[in-house]
Amino acid sequence: MAKAIGPKCRMCRRAGTKLFLKGDRCFTTKCEIVKRNYPPGVHGAKVAKPRLTPFGIQLKEKQKARIFYRISEKQLQGYYVKAGRKKGNTADIMLQLLEMRLDNAVYRLGWARSHDEARQFVSHGFVYVNGKKVTIPSYQVRVGEVLTLKPGSQDRQPFQTLLSRLEKHTLPAWLYGEHGKFETKIAATPKPEDTQTVFDMRLIIEFYSR
Repeated sequence: MAKAIGPKCRMCRRAGTKLFLKGDRCFTTKCEIVKRNYPPGVHGAKVAKPRLTPFGIQLKEKQKARIFYRISEKQLQGYYVKAGRKKGNTADIMLQLLEMRLDNAVYRLGWARSHDEARQFVSHGFVYVNGKKVTIPSYQVRVGEVLTLKPGSQDRQPFQTLLSRLEKHTLPAWLYGEHGKFETKIAATPKPEDTQTVFDMRLIIEFYSR
């Protein structure tokens, strides 16, 4: 995506919800949504929340998804077009396409603390798919593929505390892996009930369908 300039917490405050852009900090009392749950700006705390039109609500949900997955507007619209060409519920299919991005799979595995970190790990060659290095964050993982970390990378600084973090991490139903091993299999396609989202995909489909 185009490089996002500016404080990440400001994006969460503008969206009015946690988008989990700063990793572990988002789960502490230091989170800006906890400390200052109002829009950014000098008058943010004083101005009443505006009443959004249906279009405004749809736009806000679309922006949440784009920022959460750290992708551009062009990429998100591309996923909508791809989902619309497939048979089935467009909202569910679009969510599957977004969730099965390689960088998102790394994030859901708990290997990275944020989508930005997951994207960096992939682009720097730390993630292998079926034993082959893949450096494309948008790569679509498929059922049956196995994700592993680059051999020897667990000794590097970002991964030294990974095992202790993974002990507290719960894998989503569509990923299968054993504790203590940096190896995970894509067990199934993600279902809406198995995926925790901060946006309403139905409203995003309505936005692009207008």
